[in-house]
Amino acid sequence: MIALYLGLALLLVWSCQGFFAPTGYRTISYSQFKAHLARGEVERCSVGETRVRGQIVPGLGADGMGLRPETLPAEPEAGPEGLGPFAFQAVRVEDPDLVRELLQAGVEFDGIQPTLIGPMLLTWLLPIGMIVLFWIWMSRRLGSASGNLMGFGKSPARLAADLETQVTFDDLAGCDEAKIELAEVVDFLKNPDRYRALGAKIPKGVLLVGPPGTGKTLMARAVAGEAQVPFFSLSGSEFVEMFVGVGAARVRDLFNQAKRQAPCIIFIDELDAVGRQRGVHIVAGNDEREQTLNQLLVEMDGFEANAGVILLSATNRPELLDRALLRPGRFDRQVVLDAPDLRGRKAILQVHVRGKPLADDVDLEKIALETPGFSGADLANVLNEAALLTARVGAKQISQDLLEEAVEKVIAGPERKSRRLSDDDKRRVAYHEVGHALVAAHSEHADPVHKISIVPRGRAALGYTLQLPTGDQVLQSQSELLDRIRGLLGGRASEELIFGEVSTGAKDDLQRATMLAREMVSVYGMGESAGLMGCAEPEPLYAPATGSRKLDCSNETAREIDIEVKQLLAGAYADARRILEAHRTDLDTVASELLRKETLREAEFRHLIGQDASGGTGSAPEPSS
Repeated sequence: MIALYLGLALLLVWSCQGFFAPTGYRTISYSQFKAHLARGEVERCSVGETRVRGQIVPGLGADGMGLRPETLPAEPEAGPEGLGPFAFQAVRVEDPDLVRELLQAGVEFDGIQPTLIGPMLLTWLLPIGMIVLFWIWMSRRLGSASGNLMGFGKSPARLAADLETQVTFDDLAGCDEAKIELAEVVDFLKNPDRYRALGAKIPKGVLLVGPPGTGKTLMARAVAGEAQVPFFSLSGSEFVEMFVGVGAARVRDLFNQAKRQAPCIIFIDELDAVGRQRGVHIVAGNDEREQTLNQLLVEMDGFEANAGVILLSATNRPELLDRALLRPGRFDRQVVLDAPDLRGRKAILQVHVRGKPLADDVDLEKIALETPGFSGADLANVLNEAALLTARVGAKQISQDLLEEAVEKVIAGPERKSRRLSDDDKRRVAYHEVGHALVAAHSEHADPVHKISIVPRGRAALGYTLQLPTGDQVLQSQSELLDRIRGLLGGRASEELIFGEVSTGAKDDLQRATMLAREMVSVYGMGESAGLMGCAEPEPLYAPATGSRKLDCSNETAREIDIEVKQLLAGAYADARRILEAHRTDLDTVASELLRKETLREAEFRHLIGQDASGGTGSAPEPSS
């Protein structure tokens, strides 16, 4: 981009040089000028070092001024006004006989006094001035995007205005324990003398820990809104630059600003960007991030006290933080904001339905029951999707059906009715999904089937079976995990039973079943090959499970674990096939009805298989594809 601007500037300089050239002159070649001179048509001229300018009158010397006709040059081209006189200019070439020929032709001529101002202006001053103006313009552009070039050490923290921090604890729900913990911080900022009289010291740093979307940033804003104090906010990545020492300078500048505004709150989001453990380097050299962390440690608990400055930070990767950052005297209080329970989800839904028109049939408790494991951000997304669906159908109020449709959209993705399947593929998908549902319905510890559909959703799912638990569950027994594996393998078993062969549609089911079986053997101690020994490295606390844990055991033990996982999956697959063979009539009946309607609800499904009551305890809602 800079090269493009520089090229445009040079083009502009070249254009200006042409613009300031004398106008009103017709440029002719030097040979044409000599021809006119030989014919006696040059009335007057001025001879300079590089150019010859003057006036030509065609026909002025018809007799050629006594020259012999055979020596006269050819007739030159007519001027721009036909045969009328015109002013000319020509680039001069080395010609020692020019003065003699002018005298012989009787032409009135003079010389051009060379000046330094004009050439200097066009050749030096004007280009330099344009380059200076261009540099000033570029500096302003860079300054507006990245700040002043001399201000790298200034803190990029933003001081939120009062209107921006008008979030209170009343706007938060589902995190009562966290609000109680932070109420002391608010009370200290409002009434510090009461604590100081008792010799109590408020924690210098409070670390908000939890999965993404649980409201850590919103909680920090609520603390500032309740305390009515200045609130500095920035991200951890804003400290680190490519220049060594800039991050440390920014930390010093941040705390200097905060001391002038004390009492106040500093909020650093995504603290793991700057607070990772020290001492691990891939390449040698100074680490800018470590220097920034060292300065932050000194500012929080160094020789100089930061009275009235409370540091709030948020992260979803607490296992990456340096131990010196978490010791007493720095971030000595950790407030956990985990996924809300059933009561918390209902309270969050009640907060987010403010200002939204709800139909009389809306049951928020049922929606909360259908969304275990959802964070506050997920629930807000559900209500927003429900409002969008309501506007799409042209309704005036958000109904219960649209809320449940929004829940399914968040879990499994949007419907893709435009994706048409052939009759054979549609029939295979129907039996696959009914296989999931039928095995789950005849498993004692499986989650109840909420919905079966062969309408494609998301990017890859051609159909889905949605199982939702009946309540929150923290622990899962071995029987519940085995029933879940059987349900995942039920789709493939149904295809093999009906069509005599399997398809690629069970790829995701096999991956999830394998992950559960491997964790049962190597993590939960539910197998014989590893026994009570945990053989898998721990995964991040709040990161989603990927099933790609590395085994921490010998090669022989790893081989035995693989054999046992394979046997466990084979046994669960055989159980699923036996259930389907025993209920073959129900399998055909439900599949035929599903092909006709494309979607079956829980009540319809249970009526078709002769079950009137739902049961079972469960886990987080996961559609089986």
